[in-house]
Parts: sequence; C-alpha cells; structure tokens
Amino acid sequence: MTEGFTEPTLGYWQDLHGEVPAGFSATPPHRHGYPVQLPSGAVLVLPLRQLPEGSHAVASLIANQASHGVVRALSMHMADAARPLAADIVVGLPTLGLVFAAQVAEALGQPRFVPLGYSRKFWYADDLSEPVASITSPEAGKRLRLDPNLLPLIRGRRVVVLDDAISTGRTALAALRLLRRAGAEVAGVVVAMKQSNRWEIPLSRDDAPVPVRAVYGCPLFERREDGWWPLPGTMPPVP
Repeated sequence: MTEGFTEPTLGYWQDLHGEVPAGFSATPPHRHGYPVQLPSGAVLVLPLRQLPEGSHAVASLIANQASHGVVRALSMHMADAARPLAADIVVGLPTLGLVFAAQVAEALGQPRFVPLGYSRKFWYADDLSEPVASITSPEAGKRLRLDPNLLPLIRGRRVVVLDDAISTGRTALAALRLLRRAGAEVAGVVVAMKQSNRWEIPLSRDDAPVPVRAVYGCPLFERREDGWWPLPGTMPPVP
C-alpha cells in the first residue's frame, strides 16, 4: 500500500495527541496520514485512503476500529454540536454512526436513541426504507430501514441525524427522506467528519435543507509525485 502514499491502518484512530506526532506533517505533502485538530485542541491523525480511480484520496475514520477514548472524545464534541439543534431524540445511521449514537444521546440527556439499519427483519415494512449507497459501500440494492416498532419515538418529534461522516451526502439524504415520510421533523445532521464538501450541493437541493454540523473537516486530496495535496476548494466549513 505504500506505493500510493498509504499504509495499513491498524495503528490509526487509537490516540489523541497534544501536537502533530512525529512522522506526520501539518502541511502538505501528506504521505500516509492527515492530522486534524478537535475543538479541545487535541490532534487526531487520520489515515489517507486512495480512491479506486487512483489519483485522489480521502481521510478516513472507521469508528468501530477506534479506541474507546477517541470515540468518547468525538462523541462529546458531537453532543456539543447537536445541543443547539434542540432535538427530542437522536437517530443513529448505520453502520458507523451507531458507534456514537448512545454516548451522544446520553450526553444530551436522552434515555435512548433510534437506530436505523440495513438488514431487513421479517416484520419490517418496505415503505419504511430508502435505497442508499456511500463512498465506502457503493453496492447497489442496499436500503436504509426503520423498525416500525420505533415509529412512536420519532413521529411528530424533532430528531437529529447522527453519522460518522458525510461525504457525497447520499446516505444523509436517504435518511432525511425516510424520517420525514415517517412523520419526523429533522432538526439537522451531526457527524464527526465532513469528508470534503461534495455533499453540499446535493443537500442544498433538498426540499427542506437542514444544517450539517461536524467536529472537524477534511479536504479531498490529489496525488502528486511527493505525496497527497489538498485539492483546492474542497475543504468544508466547520462546524
């Protein structure tokens, strides 16, 4: 993997640092990892993943491979971002948004959260599902689903949608459509990472655009001879 200025990710997402650790650079070119600063001032180094077309890369967060301390820190920052949206309940998106949902809901004083899923249980209804694809899971046929037993928790209530990242915006838009059809009022979307700004135009075209808040943002990267460089105009605003 080193040929593409990427490397195995086993050691990533395990530690927060007081400054950019040795072996990584706060400025381009970036060779293997991209350091981001959290609102607390702590630094988290994210691995760079080359996209299938080979000339671009994204900074990656795989939350269910992160240490408890990193997940806890990101969850608390996500709760801070969600609090002004004054939602009645958190809705967690699969798969990696569910890593944060319980801690964020608890920090907001909510006793539970509503999980969406991809697998179809035999009692599920197809009208409570939406087709979806993401940058890391592009396969066709996947659907975002709501357990009909959870409808009373969101119908007529104000909800905040929680995910690990927003990239193309397709998963977020599917969630908005599904939740509105189920009778919820969506107050906004909160993520750990805005993975470039490609999601901005699709979400701006939504019938009722909602605020999107994040702990940190990362640009899209382009490959040059000496490493990965941020692609101009792709850094998203934060929060």
